[in-house]
Amino acid sequence: VKFALMPGQRHDSKGVEEMIRNQKFGALLADKAFDVQWLIERLQAQGVQIVISQRPNRRRPLAIDEHMCRRPHLMENLFGKLKEFKRSDKIDAGFKEVIYLASALIQSR
Repeated sequence: VKFALMPGQRHDSKGVEEMIRNQKFGALLADKAFDVQWLIERLQAQGVQIVISQRPNRRRPLAIDEHMCRRPHLMENLFGKLKEFKRSDKIDAGFKEVIYLASALIQSR
């Protein structure tokens, strides 16, 4: 699992290009913010399985793996639990440490 802190006023898909550069992974679980054509094409070219909540106005719906489509809610649940810790620190380095610590605490429950 890899994450990056990005400015809140920037669209989510803007920071993903630098995150996926030179990375090898099998699947991307993401929400509708990542349903952008350039990203889909790049990931498909790399052989990455894409599990994205699709925008309702998508012209050509993506092929969906029903088994994998049940997984994104697990990430959403994790983010919901992490939000309990979000006000702990305001600087990036401290906030990243809190995310790691909170993830460990959540996993141990």
